[in-house]
Amino acid sequence: MRPISYARVQDADSAIRTIRNHPSAAFLAGGTTEIDLLRQNVLHPDLLIDINDLPLKLIEELPDGGIRIGALARMSDVAEAPAVVERFPVISQALVLGASPQLRHMASMGGNLLQRVRCSYFRDPGSACNKRRPGSGCAALDGFNRGHAILGTSEHCIATHPSDVAVALVALDAVVHVEGTRGARTIPIDDFFLLPGDTPEREHPLEHGELINAIDVPPLPMARRSLYLKVRDRESYEFALTSVAAVLRVDNGVIGGVRLALGGVATKPWRAHRAEELLIGQPAEADSFARAARAELAQATPRAHNAFKIELAQRAMIRALESAKRMGEPA
Repeated sequence: MRPISYARVQDADSAIRTIRNHPSAAFLAGGTTEIDLLRQNVLHPDLLIDINDLPLKLIEELPDGGIRIGALARMSDVAEAPAVVERFPVISQALVLGASPQLRHMASMGGNLLQRVRCSYFRDPGSACNKRRPGSGCAALDGFNRGHAILGTSEHCIATHPSDVAVALVALDAVVHVEGTRGARTIPIDDFFLLPGDTPEREHPLEHGELINAIDVPPLPMARRSLYLKVRDRESYEFALTSVAAVLRVDNGVIGGVRLALGGVATKPWRAHRAEELLIGQPAEADSFARAARAELAQATPRAHNAFKIELAQRAMIRALESAKRMGEPA
């Protein structure tokens, strides 16, 4: 490893002021991904600014029924928070399925949103990767791409976004609060994750030095009956081949409200807008679920090794919707 300077700060103003004069500096929270990438010579900061002392760990119930999650709240604390478990079980489930207990106790919510892709070519400095070195190419396009994206891809990148809880937050229309040298702003979470397009190295709209403060989840009564389904190669611990965050409200057998987002199949947490539009007002039955799933995956662009994800994602959507429907039925 190269020599790296280290600074520990006590408040957000100090963190932002310190990083402003260091173009290659980076914030350090749980470090569960960042330290690995430093060791692999993928990231090259000259200064790590430890923000773990910042007062950003609270999980608060908002007056309107939503919740505010501090950026430094640990995944395990959020997964076990009563307000999260009762009002937004899809978040709790996504967190539990997203990492081992050891990682959940260490990883922060803000860091989870900002974690880098799990593409093996990104993590290998000897491979071409437009995220790591813009303009170098994408080795995954013609390489081993079984785990890569089929939605939201470009000719410059097909890496999937690895976060599970981000999929749940996208389904729930969460809002990210950030603060930087030019003040505070809020970013709808679906806009927080960028498609690769021609600039795959830019994964989010944060400017250098901007710090995530909190994540707001707005009230959604029907989210009390929500779930997160994750399909992976091994049950013990693995990243998703496909996943579904599902929220469903059924009124007299007809779908009155639905939220769907997919993970493991796209370059960002994927809000299934096409499927949602087709489901509203339709009978809550398998045929409706299947039509919506096919329509959402019709835009997929598979590669040599990942075409199986099209049918897998469709089946997962149908299964998640059927499970969500049963949650609303009398026992």
